[in-house]
Amino acid sequence: MARKFLVPFALAWLATTAAAHAPAAATPHAEIDALMSRYAGDVPGASLLVVKDGKPIVERGYGYANLEEHTKAGPDTDYRLASVTKQFTAASILLLKQDGRLKLTDPIRKWLPELPASDGKITVWNLLTHTSGLIDYEDLIPPAQTAQIDDNDVLRMIASQDHLYFQPGSAHRYSNGGYVLLGLIVQRASGMDLADFMKQRIFEPLGMDHTLMYEHHRGPQPSNRAYGYSLIDGKWTRTDQSVTSATRGDGGIYSSIADIAKWDAALYTDKLLDADSRKLAFTPKDPIADPDTDYGFGWRLSGDTVWHSGESQGFRNVIIRWPKQHVTVVILSNRNHFKPYPLALTIGEWFLAH
Repeated sequence: MARKFLVPFALAWLATTAAAHAPAAATPHAEIDALMSRYAGDVPGASLLVVKDGKPIVERGYGYANLEEHTKAGPDTDYRLASVTKQFTAASILLLKQDGRLKLTDPIRKWLPELPASDGKITVWNLLTHTSGLIDYEDLIPPAQTAQIDDNDVLRMIASQDHLYFQPGSAHRYSNGGYVLLGLIVQRASGMDLADFMKQRIFEPLGMDHTLMYEHHRGPQPSNRAYGYSLIDGKWTRTDQSVTSATRGDGGIYSSIADIAKWDAALYTDKLLDADSRKLAFTPKDPIADPDTDYGFGWRLSGDTVWHSGESQGFRNVIIRWPKQHVTVVILSNRNHFKPYPLALTIGEWFLAH
């Protein structure tokens, strides 16, 4: 649904929901709690962050991070970010550009020579903007596959294809595989494992102490981990991992709203990315597929907002930033039910109006 239709719908929904659930003299937090009530109770939950003028003014959890152990969700709960990860992968590439270790115009075969000659015109820029034309790796996974695939498996599957959907740069098609390849390029250009690079260059400098790139059965566990659930036959069932849950550059980060508040703050400064890199990340790139939504580097761009959603088995997340107004809303949830973008947009519009 295009944003121009979402805003009036969202505001109307705010009014009706608040009227139904909130007392007459509702405080802002009471109204927000009413909107978030779908996540409250003995159900898989969510964590909500609202930042205004550089200050987190709402940081709270709803429902449970772990139903079996009755662990409540809170500001420090770590969720699988899914595609919200892509902004961190893009930032890693931009950091290496700042270091002089790579160029955005580099052909990706410079870093990934395993790829076929048919990929010869694809550049790092094309991967960042989803304009590569690469075949979706999800469509190449054997139907009987049960073991998780990793980044190297994705590289092998993509390398086995000698054709593209379109000529690089001629169209836009969202590509998880492109961001897996970007993560591998980060490794080869830096000489470091992707998880270590992000830890040393992004998470540690920002004090994001509970954020990490996670692979199931490998490496450290998220410290306050939320487990994903799906509503199946009217019952919440743990569906935390899928065949594609071990790929990294496209969706492998676990983080909390408390840590994302630090990431959001850094995007206004030169602490990580310089002004040129931030401009690149938040500038629309042609061509696009949606007339109402542009794409930068790991960010969608709609009107005054820069945002990205993330969905994987058992998780639904979104970050929406209004940079000119210095407002950010983040919802991380460990369930497959409800897309949080309209709700986050509603909450953000409320704070813009107050």
